Amino acid sequence: MPPLTFALNHMTAPALTLDAFFALAVSLGMTAVEIRNDLDGNAILDGTTPAEVTALAERHSVTIISINALQRFNEWTPARATEASELIDFASACGARALVLVPKNDGTGQADGERQANLREALAALKPLLDAAGIIGLVEPLGFEICSLRSKREAVEAIKAVGGERTFRLVHDTFHHHLAGEPELFADHTGLVHISGVEDPAVAISDMRDGHRVLVGPSDRLGNTTQIKALLAAGYAGPLSFEPFSPAVHDVADPRAAVAESVAFLLESL
Repeated sequence: MPPLTFALNHMTAPALTLDAFFALAVSLGMTAVEIRNDLDGNAILDGTTPAEVTALAERHSVTIISINALQRFNEWTPARATEASELIDFASACGARALVLVPKNDGTGQADGERQANLREALAALKPLLDAAGIIGLVEPLGFEICSLRSKREAVEAIKAVGGERTFRLVHDTFHHHLAGEPELFADHTGLVHISGVEDPAVAISDMRDGHRVLVGPSDRLGNTTQIKALLAAGYAGPLSFEPFSPAVHDVADPRAAVAESVAFLLESL
C-alpha cells in the first residue's frame, strides 16, 4: 500500500483565518491544503488577493491543492463563464493546482440526455481556460438524489468525449460515493479524495446531508476505510482531504486534537 497523504480542507475549521488554517494543517504534519470561495469573512470572499494567499502558503510551506469550488459548473452561461475565468485566474495567481467543479444540485437538469449534454458543454468550455492556466479541473459528482451529476461513469464518459483526460480528474467524496450507490471507483481517473463520516444512527441514507458529515471515526456509517482501501488497491496515490461540514466539528475547542484523532483512527484501520 502506498503511504497515505492527508490534506486539510478549510471546511474542517471554517472559522479560522487562512493564516491560522495553514498553521493548523502544518501542526498536523500536513502540507496539502484546500482553500474555499464560500466562507464568509474569509479568503476568498473577504477580498484577500492571490498574492496574499501565496505569501501565506509560502510562509507555512503548504501547497494549495485546490480551490473549492466553481458551483453549478454544468449550467454553462455567460455569467458562469465569467465566474470560471475569475476563479481560474485566482487559482493560477495563488499557485493552486486545481479547481473543484460542483454540479447544480437543485433538482433541475436531471433528464437523461439533457444532463449529459449540459455536462459536455461545460467541460468543453472549461477545457481551454484550464489548459491555458495549467490548472486541473476536479469534477465532483454529488450523491444527493436531486443532483444533476451523480454518476462518476457519466463524468468520465463526458471527459473522454471532450478529449479532456489530461485536463479533468474526478473527486471521489466518500460521503457522496456512499449516497450515490455507484459501485465503480474509477481510481485511475481520480485526482482527489474528500473524506468525512456520518455517525448518526437514526438518519436514513437518502436523508443524509452535509450537516451530518463529521470526522471519520469508529462509528462511521459510510464505509470510509473500505472505500479508501479499495481506491489504494486500485492505484490511487493522491491526497485524502478532510472535509467535514457538521457544526459539531466546526465548534470543537481543539480542532487539532479532533483531526489528529481521526488521522490516528485511519492509520490504524488502513
